[in-house]
Amino acid sequence: MDDIVRAALKKWPRVPACHGWLGLDARGDWYMRDDRVQAAGPFPQVKGSRLLHRKLVEFIGRNYEADAEGAWFFQNGPQRVYVELEAAPLVLGVQRVDADYRVQTHTGAEVRQVRSAWLDELGRLFLDTERGFGLLRSLDMDAAADAVAEGRWTPAERPFAELPRSFGYVLSPQRAGP
Repeated sequence: MDDIVRAALKKWPRVPACHGWLGLDARGDWYMRDDRVQAAGPFPQVKGSRLLHRKLVEFIGRNYEADAEGAWFFQNGPQRVYVELEAAPLVLGVQRVDADYRVQTHTGAEVRQVRSAWLDELGRLFLDTERGFGLLRSLDMDAAADAVAEGRWTPAERPFAELPRSFGYVLSPQRAGP
């Protein structure tokens, strides 16, 4: 977490949390969801405006974490902005680097350990890592398929509906309630 965010939390410790205004899609893109967008439907059916400002996206990534109930949020100064998730709290990229595989979160954090791999009924690959639970980006499925073929990851099957409960995360903090 950024030092400026920690300072704001100390100065204003009781700022109400914000729900429904920020979403993370299956590609690792952040979406701003104003009142009009929220009224039009739930995330991800109605996404909102994709955030393209690189510094803002980096700031969100540095200040993104989960609460004790598994709801992920962006700590925006003193205000906690809960995130609507399309599939998982992390979106993971994988690249083959020489004889190994490099896994990285959508926030740029390096993953050092893949604990388990999971396939849902749509054929999407999820990885449980020391950084948290994440969906593998569809663009990186070729490299992931190579890792599976080499026996580095052995995916088990599990219906998508069971993944949030099994891995302790909340898809929609807004619908779950404050």
